[in-house]
Amino acid sequence: MRGVMVFAAGLFAGLAIQVLTAQNANRGVAMMNHVGISVPNVNEAVTYYTQKMGYREAFRVNDEKGQPRLVYMQISKNTFLELNPVTAQRPAGFSHYGLVVENAGQAVAMFRSRGLTVTDTNLSDTKAILANITDPYMGRIELTELPPESMHYKAIQSWK
Repeated sequence: MRGVMVFAAGLFAGLAIQVLTAQNANRGVAMMNHVGISVPNVNEAVTYYTQKMGYREAFRVNDEKGQPRLVYMQISKNTFLELNPVTAQRPAGFSHYGLVVENAGQAVAMFRSRGLTVTDTNLSDTKAILANITDPYMGRIELTELPPESMHYKAIQSWK
């Protein structure tokens, strides 16, 4: 019995150390919250993801001609699919995934200190603070800080 207790205590301690180490490695990274894809027809994609998958349109940003530049489809409270139109520079398919960070500036500094190529932060049309990591395996990872005035934050808060 004592051996089982020692084993269980060791297992628990090892798990706790792993969890703490993993959390500290990326301090300030809260969660992965979206995947971006480029589609040939944004409105058709919105219809598909709404009617077939049951997602809801959380928000959209249109260009100066009134055409969708991006549409966020809400899958769950904190999970989204970002739809962008195909362009010459952005072919159909996967474009990026997004991480929510507590402070975009601090996240940029942390990832740059590890030798990564990271853009400076900028305020997006959606009022989120963004930066992008160049990833050698899939292209782009978006760092997203969600202040209360951001469309993302408002969509998360309105989830029922």
